[in-house]
Amino acid sequence: MRQFLLIRDKDVTGRSGTGIVAEGAVFSDGQTILKWLREPFALGVFISVEELISVHGHEGNTHVEFIEPVIVETNQ
Repeated sequence: MRQFLLIRDKDVTGRSGTGIVAEGAVFSDGQTILKWLREPFALGVFISVEELISVHGHEGNTHVEFIEPVIVETNQ
C-alpha cells in the first residue's frame, strides 16, 4: 500500500481550497481511497489513481504526491 497527499495548486470551483486538500492510499491492486481534509470530510473509492485524477484533477491543477514510508529501526 502506498500513501499519498492530494495537493491542489488552484481551486477552480472555490470549494476545496489549495494546498494539501486530501490524503489517501493506493492498494496493491491499484484501487485507491481518498479522504478529504476539509468539510464534509468525505471518503471516495476509485479504481485507480488515474480515475481519481480524472474526477478531482481540476484541469491539471491538482496532483498526487506519494509519501515515502518512515522506517524506524529499533535495537532489540
